[in-house]
Order: sequence, then C-alpha cells, then structure tokens
Amino acid sequence: MELEAAKLKYIHTWGSLATSWGVNKTMAQVHALLLVSTKPLSAEDIMETLQISRGNVNMNVRALIDWGIVQKELVIGERKEFFVATKDIWELFKQITKERKRREVEPVLKVLAELQEIKDDSEEAMEFKKVLNDLSKVTTTVNNILDKTIKADEHWLLSNFTKIVKK
Repeated sequence: MELEAAKLKYIHTWGSLATSWGVNKTMAQVHALLLVSTKPLSAEDIMETLQISRGNVNMNVRALIDWGIVQKELVIGERKEFFVATKDIWELFKQITKERKRREVEPVLKVLAELQEIKDDSEEAMEFKKVLNDLSKVTTTVNNILDKTIKADEHWLLSNFTKIVKK
C-alpha cells in the first residue's frame, strides 16, 4: 500500500471508530490528519485533504484546541493560521483522559453528592440513597484511577496494568 493511501485509510478508519467513543467523526478525522502530518497544516490544507467545508474545519479545529490536543503554530512568512497535533501518544492519551474526566466524571460526582442531601428517611428514600452511594463509590474509584493515569508515566501504568491483567 502506498503511504498516502495508508494515511487516508487511517484517517477515515479513525473517524469511523471515534463515533463509537462519542467523538464527532469529522473531528476525529481532522485530528488524525494533523497527527500523521509532518508539517503544520492550514485550514485550506485540511479542507482539501478531507473534502470538508471551511466552517467544518474551523469548528472542529477549535474543538481540538479546546481539548488541548491541537495547537496553532506560527509559520514564518505566512498570514494564515497553521495547526499541529500533539505527537506524543502518551501525552495525547493523558490529555484526553484529563478532559474526559473533567467533562464526564466530575459532573456525575457533583450531581451524586447533591442528590445525597435528600431530607427524607422513608424506606424508599434510604434505598435511593444506597444506590446513589454505591454509584458514588464506583465513580469515585474511576475518578481516582483516572487521576493516577494522568499523573503516571507510561512505564508505571503499563506495568501495573499488566499485573492486573495477569491476575
């Protein structure tokens, strides 16, 4: 397979897989393109390669910047904006984990804590509080694991994960 064909297959496959993770297909394709690109790309470069509109490029690049996995890069002598993706896959994984934790896990913990403050001692309310407490324990455990993942270096996490899997 030729390099350009392989890159395009990767980009389109990554976009398709991303929808399973709740990520916009085009956003994943833009990220994949920037990830495999050896030079900074402009919005026009992205539009041409992925055959998408300027608005779609701008919206998805901004979202990737918000996630902290794409940055603007200055190209001397150019007036256009150029973009690059974080190339260190371990750092990329940690940044995505950090953002998903902030956007998805922490709000759940906050709501579960608020719901625990029910002023009702009925049997039904006690059962409800027990379910919430159990959910809170699991979510807190996941949150703590994510914290350790974000702070860990690659070798520590992989060696500990391997130990868990072998058990």
